[in-house]
Amino acid sequence: MLFGKRGNSVTIAMFLIAATVSCTSEKKVDPSTISTKRAKPLGPALQLPSPPLGLPAVPVPADNPVTPETVALGRKLFYDKRLSLNDSISCSSCHNPNLHFTDRLAHSIGVGGKTGVRNAPTLLNAAYDPSQFWDGRAPSLEEQVGGPMANSIEMNQPHEVTVAKLNADPKVRREFQEAFGPGDVTLGKIEQAIASFERTLVSGDSPFDQYEYGGNRKALSPAAIRGLKVFEDPKKGNCASCHLIDAHYALFTDGLFHNIGVGVDDQGNLRDMGRYSETKRNADKGAFKTPSLRNVALTPPYMHDGSLKTLKDVVDYYAGHGNSNPNLDPAISAITLSGQDRQDLIAFLESLSSPAAPPNSGPPAT
Repeated sequence: MLFGKRGNSVTIAMFLIAATVSCTSEKKVDPSTISTKRAKPLGPALQLPSPPLGLPAVPVPADNPVTPETVALGRKLFYDKRLSLNDSISCSSCHNPNLHFTDRLAHSIGVGGKTGVRNAPTLLNAAYDPSQFWDGRAPSLEEQVGGPMANSIEMNQPHEVTVAKLNADPKVRREFQEAFGPGDVTLGKIEQAIASFERTLVSGDSPFDQYEYGGNRKALSPAAIRGLKVFEDPKKGNCASCHLIDAHYALFTDGLFHNIGVGVDDQGNLRDMGRYSETKRNADKGAFKTPSLRNVALTPPYMHDGSLKTLKDVVDYYAGHGNSNPNLDPAISAITLSGQDRQDLIAFLESLSSPAAPPNSGPPAT
């Protein structure tokens, strides 16, 4: 006989504990908590402040009106590392407020030091984009939020684990109930709150805006004024064909997808199919969303793969007509820029930097 009475007792006790742990870990998660169904926020909608000079009103979906409580909650969640595996990173790890809500890396670093495949775009003015991510796979800010949380090379945490962590915190549950009313924390509410916070990340009133929309003729240097002409001239930069300037505001993007030849190897093959991965349309091979150029001088490196380090590299790339491939956008055609034109164009792009960060956008006081 291998065990005495005491040994048997210990063995039985250990078996019972193991069985209990197993049953707990296999307990089914309430499907409603990982649902993306929208919940109606409590209280009156927050009257967002007038947009800064050069930008239109922020679009807000009818099923997720912005409220003070959802913005405050979303701000906390944006900086909360519990949304990731091992509580190791937060949304702000790749969208750092001190770096204009990007990370200035060619490819972002996720949980465990895993390297991503694309550059993290700034979240400033993302509220104006008709779709999110370089390939446009999320049609709204709300639907963008959940992607990085579960992505294995980003935050790498199943949604049910994230929801369980937050539901286990009485203070967090109370904050969700103050924002959305009685009930559990759900994935949908997490997405709504973070999206509401992101809609406050609006950045305008740059020297260009003061010149173009504020009537201040001294806001731009002579070089930047010349650069604006190069930017808009179809026979020179032709930049405004995709980076739009409206009569009353400028988003500096058409919100569309273009193959500009970035990410082509030595044999002319695309390393990343871009929009094609979502649509399966041949015309979308290698096409990526046109980024806004606001604050562009402050958010290097550039392109979806972070392959261009400086604005000079970007200007030289376009002046060199890009890299050819069968799906190259017809708008990428031969342009002629002198050395002076290139310097002036860079001066103009530098004038798109806003003087200050959006208010109440950094980590909240604990």
